[in-house]
Amino acid sequence: MSGAEHTQENEHPETTQQTQQTEHPEHGPILELVRKLHRDQEAGRRFVPGETPILPSGAVFDEDDRVSLVEAALNMRIAAGPAAQQFEREFATLLGRRKAHLTNSGSSANLLALTALTQRELGRRRLRPGDEVITVAAGFPTTVNPIVQNGMIPVMIDVSLRTYNTTAERVAEAVGPRTKAIMIAHALGNPFPVAEVREIADEHGLHFIEDNCDAVGSFYRGRPTGSFGDVATASFYPAHHLTMGEGGCVVTDRVALAKVIESLRDWGRDCWCPPAASDTCHKRFGHQLGRLPKGYDHKYTFSRVGYNLKTTDLQAALGLTQLGKLPEFGAARRRNWQRLREGLDGVRGLQLPEATPGSDPSWFGFVLTVTDDAPFDRAELISFLESRKIGTRMLFSGNLARQPAYQDVEFRVVGDLRNSDIITERTFWIGVYPGLTTEMIDYVAASIREFSAGRR
Repeated sequence: MSGAEHTQENEHPETTQQTQQTEHPEHGPILELVRKLHRDQEAGRRFVPGETPILPSGAVFDEDDRVSLVEAALNMRIAAGPAAQQFEREFATLLGRRKAHLTNSGSSANLLALTALTQRELGRRRLRPGDEVITVAAGFPTTVNPIVQNGMIPVMIDVSLRTYNTTAERVAEAVGPRTKAIMIAHALGNPFPVAEVREIADEHGLHFIEDNCDAVGSFYRGRPTGSFGDVATASFYPAHHLTMGEGGCVVTDRVALAKVIESLRDWGRDCWCPPAASDTCHKRFGHQLGRLPKGYDHKYTFSRVGYNLKTTDLQAALGLTQLGKLPEFGAARRRNWQRLREGLDGVRGLQLPEATPGSDPSWFGFVLTVTDDAPFDRAELISFLESRKIGTRMLFSGNLARQPAYQDVEFRVVGDLRNSDIITERTFWIGVYPGLTTEMIDYVAASIREFSAGRR
């Protein structure tokens, strides 16, 4: 076997082994035992059709991941530390951004990204309650929730079937006199036309928040997604392109805005000392801010109403080993998606997905929509797949405007949400993540073809 594992007992592609140097030589024997444990647990795994679960998503780990996490624990690096700082540097470089700040989740990253744009440093461009923010109706709630949580008005627009993304034309049509920002997510790894949306934001002087949580490793017009927005976010939940277990990140090129993001993440404090440091500014007791007495400890001076949304070094240590596998993971996602696309071509009753023109997606999942003339409905197909241990998921919330959480939320709709309603009623997705083997992908395609052929 390859020495890689999933969060569930599945087969997996091979992963490249890396030699890691321990900070403490005395940990060497322990870490070798960890490697042996990993290999022993992986030995004998095999895929049994109809019995082995085929998950829609999941994390893929090798022995280096396990060793990295255990070594961080042995070093008792339980708060953010050197691994977190290294990950932030490397992730910013990956996306070609100047600054990155780790958070405890992608949802927190979205909250920080939008909240940072409400702060006084932005002057007249500061977002305020009552401002409108353009977003899509069919997506994950935590792209929209920060808009509501900051007292702003979501402007809901529809998406296109096949790509499951909105269009630049829909975004442009939604711009109104109260519109101050755009906040949209790439759908299941498939980029929306982000360069064109960037141009619309620039034309109208709008802030642009790019939710890249489901698309790390994707490209649009040759540039990585996450490199277009004034602020962009990522998620490292186990379902995503790389994982820390929990975790997220906010990236930006605007250094002044990055300082605001860091402050909001770290309780809202004015101090920018890293963990275990006490006097980075060399005048810890020399400030006079607000109505505090002169010389009040800068480490306990708070300039914003913030949160504690930091990650830990254990998470970051795992993230660092995962980050090195991102190209490999992306290649597996693309390969699995393409094999499914070819295996399901021509199946009656199903509309198959397509990449957005100009994009190179690192696919999060494979989306299927049951056509209105199909001799079966979504529930029947999902029940059949689940009976064969093939996991399925809805396209997240479907039409958010129909979700119970938003019944008392003020929002504006531009155009109709017909496709978002179709997604709510007839769309679902299945997995393409790197933990799925060719044998598994072929079994999924064969199962769907068998189901469709058996319906009249």
